[in-house]
Amino acid sequence: MKQWLCALAALWIGAAAAAPGWMADGRPGPLEREALAWLNDAASHGLDPRDYDAPALTVELAAAAAAAAGATASGTGAAPPRPEAAAALGQRLDAAFRRYLADLNRGRVEPRTVHLNFRAPRAPALDIEALLRGALAAGRLADAVQAATPALPAYARLREALSHYRTLAGHAAWAQPLPALPRPGKLTPDGLWDGIPRLTARLQALGDLPAQAAAPFMYDPALVDGVRAFQRRHGLTDDGVIGRTTLAALQVSPAARVRQIELTMERLRWTPLMQGPRMIVINVPEFVLRAYEVVDGRIVVRTQMKVVVGKSADTRTPLFDEDLRFIEFSPYWNVPPSIARGELVPRLRRDPGHWAREGFEFVGAGGVDTVLSAAKLEAVLAGVARIRQRPGPRNALGDIKFVFPNRDNIYLHHTPSVSLFERDRRDFSHGCIRVEEPLALAKFVLQDQPGWPEARIREAMAAGTSSTLRVDAPVPVLIAYGTTLVRNGLTFFYDDIYGHDRRLDAALRAQRPKP
Repeated sequence: MKQWLCALAALWIGAAAAAPGWMADGRPGPLEREALAWLNDAASHGLDPRDYDAPALTVELAAAAAAAAGATASGTGAAPPRPEAAAALGQRLDAAFRRYLADLNRGRVEPRTVHLNFRAPRAPALDIEALLRGALAAGRLADAVQAATPALPAYARLREALSHYRTLAGHAAWAQPLPALPRPGKLTPDGLWDGIPRLTARLQALGDLPAQAAAPFMYDPALVDGVRAFQRRHGLTDDGVIGRTTLAALQVSPAARVRQIELTMERLRWTPLMQGPRMIVINVPEFVLRAYEVVDGRIVVRTQMKVVVGKSADTRTPLFDEDLRFIEFSPYWNVPPSIARGELVPRLRRDPGHWAREGFEFVGAGGVDTVLSAAKLEAVLAGVARIRQRPGPRNALGDIKFVFPNRDNIYLHHTPSVSLFERDRRDFSHGCIRVEEPLALAKFVLQDQPGWPEARIREAMAAGTSSTLRVDAPVPVLIAYGTTLVRNGLTFFYDDIYGHDRRLDAALRAQRPKP
């Protein structure tokens, strides 16, 4: 009898050592029930409860609770049978909850598997083990969940949007697709279309049209305003005309938008948005730059502007973060060898006058040479000389360049091609990022640097002579990728122009255990 009691005690000691805090007396208690509630709520964070074995754990913990209750009711004692089973169940719950906290905090994939050059955030990793042990000791799992949840207002707003779009997933307005547009393939104000009732229902469900509005007979001004609101939220020209692109966006189901939000939340878990008191963030799919300060834990945008990013077909802008350390005023444009070989040299052979018009010059071992010749072009192709463009009104970099040293040689700059900022989709560059309002950005970067008021910045930009300024307080620059965000209570969606959402979605699905 004594040996049996010793063996039983050893089992209980082993269970406690393996999963401290769980199933302490061999039966589920408040902590276990709370843990199950968090795991089953993982979907509210864009996670999948199945990844944390929530359905099976729910069944098994309920069975363990029933067994314990049955043992108590039968008068055989408070402890449930098979303490080794209780220990194993506690260990599984412990592992599942640690995995949930880690995924919530850091994400489920290594960023480099979906973005080759993306580095992990600079912030130190959260100690999940210590966090959970402390929460268990205090009896407050909510503390651990709160600490693991990304402390970003953008994340909290996306979580609310996720909940809303989930409620739309079975909405009758998407039971059937919208019909084909009337000839000539677009719907303009006062036009007739048999899709108007269904369009009205969708816009009402999405909040772009008042809920009490009745479906009109024709495409009337109120419905046009609803479409314009929808277009603004989806990165489209808000002209109220329903053409092929707007119709395609209207056809996207709420379930697809749910997944888009989930993928953006996943990226936010490893995107360092608050790594310094000031930051510059470019959201590639949105074609927008925001320069902001972090004030009392809140992001306060100081300036915002349109940008032009790399072409989706062949010169995509890479995603990374580096510190902006230099500003070049009236910069030279050193033509990258790939552009020289693939574009500029062939053009100069066809049109030699382009050389003088654009202000190009050769730079080689012999110094600078402004005279165009076939031999010098061959030297460029051979890699023994290069071409650069002098400062001036036709310079491809405009009158200012913002430098954050990186291995991809990506930088921010102005451009003489300002008309491109009026396009809805702005992926036209060779990878570097063109900014719409360089003066405002320079003022933000140099706001605390003595001797650089607006007048001096303007003078340096217009000087026509290249000069470089070191930034006293480097500003982190983050090139990010988010196809959905929430602003002023409205949810905005943007096209997955580089296919990064598709790649992330595939990576997440590939790592899920097979049923």
